[in-house]
Amino acid sequence: MTKADVLTNSRIQAKAQPPNPILEISDLTKSYQVGNALRPVLGGVSLQVNRGEFVCIVGPSGAGKSTLLRCIAGLLEPSSGSILLDRQPIHEPPPKLAVVFQDYSRSLMPWLSVAKNVVLPLRSRGYSKREQIKRADESLAAVGLTEASSQYPWQLSGGMQQRVAIARALAYEPEALLMDEPFASVDAQTRADLEDLILSVRTAFGMTVLLVTHDIDESVYLADRVVVMAGSPTGVREEITVDLPSPRDQVRTKLLPRFSELRAHVLTMIREDRVNRAT
Repeated sequence: MTKADVLTNSRIQAKAQPPNPILEISDLTKSYQVGNALRPVLGGVSLQVNRGEFVCIVGPSGAGKSTLLRCIAGLLEPSSGSILLDRQPIHEPPPKLAVVFQDYSRSLMPWLSVAKNVVLPLRSRGYSKREQIKRADESLAAVGLTEASSQYPWQLSGGMQQRVAIARALAYEPEALLMDEPFASVDAQTRADLEDLILSVRTAFGMTVLLVTHDIDESVYLADRVVVMAGSPTGVREEITVDLPSPRDQVRTKLLPRFSELRAHVLTMIREDRVNRAT
C-alpha cells in the first residue's frame, strides 16, 4: 500500500465516523473587569469535541485559549453561553474531567512521593486504599515511571515531573483530558517524547483529549482536528481535519508533504490574525 492509499483510507474512515459529541460549547463569551471597564476575551465561541477525539487549539498569544480551557474545566465562570459535558452543564469542576497544566512543578506536592502525588485526587472519590494503589501503579506504568514511585518530584527531571502529572490524570480515569501547554517548559527532545507518550496513553485509555498549544507543529502532529482561534474578541476561525496516517512518527510523519501543507495553512491563518490585530 502506498502513502497515498494510506492517506485516502484515513480520510474515508474519518468521514465514515458519525459525530458523537462529549463536549458541546455554544456561543461562549468571557470578559474580564479591568478598572471600570469590561475587556472581552472570548466572543461567542462554539465548538464540539467528539468522544475519543484528540483536538488541539491554537492561536496567537493573548487569544484566550487558556481562558477557554479554564471555562471548560469549570475553573472560570463564562460571561454567557453554555458548556455541556455528556449533555450536562458545567458550572464547577466536573468529576469526568482531568486537567494537566503547563506548570507541573506547582501542581505536584514536593513533600509527597510520586506514588502519593498520583493517589492524592483519588482520596476524594471514595476508593479503598487497595484500589488507590492499584490505579497509581497502573498509571505510573503507563507513563514509564514504575521505578520512580518512591521518589519525590524534586528528585526528577522536568519531563519526568510532567509524566507524574499525566499519570495522576490517568489514575483519575477521566472521560476527557484537558491539557494547557503541557510540554512548553521542557527541552525539544523531551517534548517529542511526551508528545508520543500522550498519543500512546490516549490510545490505550480511549480518552478524549483537548490540548492548548502555541506550537503549530505539535498541533498538527498530535491532533485529529486543529481548531484555530482568532479575532478580537476571540472566536473559532477554522476547524481543520488532520488527515495524516496513524500511528504518528516524529520523523516519518513530519516528512510527509501533507504535514507541511497543514502546518503552512495553520501558520498562515495565525500570521494573518496577528496582522489584523496590529492594524
